Amino acid sequence: METPDLEIQLKTLPNQPGVYQYFDKDDTIIYVGKAKNLKKRVSSYFTKTHDNGKTRVLVKKIVNIKHIVVDTETDALLLENNLIKKYKPRYNVLLKDDKSYPWICIKNERFPRVFSTRRVFKDGSDYFGPYTSGKTVYTLLDLIKGLYSLRTCNFNLSQEKVNSGKYKVCLEYHLGNCKGPCENRETEAHYNENIKAIKEILKGNFKDSLQQFKQQMRELADNMQFEEAHKMKEKIQVLENYQAKSTIVNPKISNVDVFSIMSDEGFGYINFLQLSYGSIIRSHTLEIKKKLDETDQELLELAITEIRQRFNSNSKEIYVPFKVNLGENLKVTVPQLGDKKHILDLSLRNAKYFRMERFKQIKIVDPDRHANRIMAQMKADLRLSEEPRHIECFDNSNIQGTNPVAACVVFKDGKPSKKDYRHFNIKTVVGPDDFASMEEVVYRRYKRLVEENEPLPQLIIIDGGKGQLSSALKSIDALGLRQTITVIGIAKRLEELFYPEDPIPLYLDKKSETLKVIQFLRNEAHRFGIEHHRNRRSKSALNTELETIPGIGDKTIVELLKHFKSAKRIANAKLDELEDVVGVSRASKIYSYYHEKQD
Repeated sequence: METPDLEIQLKTLPNQPGVYQYFDKDDTIIYVGKAKNLKKRVSSYFTKTHDNGKTRVLVKKIVNIKHIVVDTETDALLLENNLIKKYKPRYNVLLKDDKSYPWICIKNERFPRVFSTRRVFKDGSDYFGPYTSGKTVYTLLDLIKGLYSLRTCNFNLSQEKVNSGKYKVCLEYHLGNCKGPCENRETEAHYNENIKAIKEILKGNFKDSLQQFKQQMRELADNMQFEEAHKMKEKIQVLENYQAKSTIVNPKISNVDVFSIMSDEGFGYINFLQLSYGSIIRSHTLEIKKKLDETDQELLELAITEIRQRFNSNSKEIYVPFKVNLGENLKVTVPQLGDKKHILDLSLRNAKYFRMERFKQIKIVDPDRHANRIMAQMKADLRLSEEPRHIECFDNSNIQGTNPVAACVVFKDGKPSKKDYRHFNIKTVVGPDDFASMEEVVYRRYKRLVEENEPLPQLIIIDGGKGQLSSALKSIDALGLRQTITVIGIAKRLEELFYPEDPIPLYLDKKSETLKVIQFLRNEAHRFGIEHHRNRRSKSALNTELETIPGIGDKTIVELLKHFKSAKRIANAKLDELEDVVGVSRASKIYSYYHEKQD
């Protein structure tokens, strides 16, 4: 039977929850998605106008649609997750499955051993984890070893073999680390009490163990066994110390998963914290590469399903920053204040730090990807039609109305291109007129670029408010470049961004990377302009008086300044010192000028 065309397939889709799969002309799965209502969700791909280019390409490639109807949204989530992992469709977000997380195993055997492992077997043993850090596992095992005496050998301590005297106590017994169950020196009931307490500690419950140790300490002290009581006190301090470090919020918050998300143009970063008795017993951040401009809600729903599967979480409640659809068997809480909000904020902070670290790593390892991300972010934030790969920023300097100059700094791919920086001495403006100076400089800069057929920037930033922006636009209009280049102004006081013919300024988040790049540009232009202005004033102050001496030219002035370092030293120099530098004739003229002036 031939595959019906897409229109017929869309009409016959059920209004049920399920999973849909898109196939291309080669019958390869290119996308898997879940839906509360298959018909509505799948039809939306073909009826909406998509802003995202990849989504438009995906829709063009769809030749066949298959679907699987399930009972609940939870089933749809799990099925979607498994299909993505199995088929790795081209247009789905990337989920990396990692089977190598460490666990703590309490072995199903007589006198159970407690050890770390990366392999989980269905042998009746208790496994706690997986933990995202090996360091956490070793810290917990050290804590357990310090509190309880457990065997470390792998002998089969069956009742028959122990009674037959097959085993002898080892060095661990003589060191006090084991109580010798291999020679019947410790009862199975006492050993299992310790195991029960260890399980509670691994769940994050310290209360029972602390009470037990304190009671034992009091009993030992009452029986005058002060040395043993002191050892018990040390164990209490170790456990209280660990509890203080691990307890983050109210101990009543237990068996809860916390999820938060940070995202940008290309990636989503989902942090996961698992809480037990107020302690964080697990933390993990998942990085997901976007494929079709997925929303934060879509990414978070997918990540929650993936993470809970990966870490075998059975928590009945989750804390999230906004409502998500995960089925009926899970309580979803969006905290607004108190301890619950505190732990959600902590999760968000972890996601932010992870994102920052990734950016730093990418900047070092893959600078092109870093630049691409910054450019895409700036394009979105500043509402540009193209990425601002080439940006130029202008600033005027005319301290006390003297030596008016302007600076133009150039950034390419978000980084300074210092070889392209330019200084301008104001030629046509008399006095300190910032508006007229800006108009002159912008006109000169782009008239030259057009005449020399040099590449024009995608974005011009004017350091100043509406007045400077209007002046710059006059020159841009005179050159006929208004439709070619975007021009914006930045006002210093509130970091307002002004657009042409828009009375309402744009305010960016103070922590946004786009604003940081613009501030860097503005500060560079200011620094570069001030530096040039300072050099002009210094040169003017030094040279003015020397240039007035008859018979003394620029070359002589340079020689004198190289030797004496300042005009003041030249004025105070002795005749013979001047003669050594510029000869008898010119030295006499300089010496006479300064000493006649003094007289």
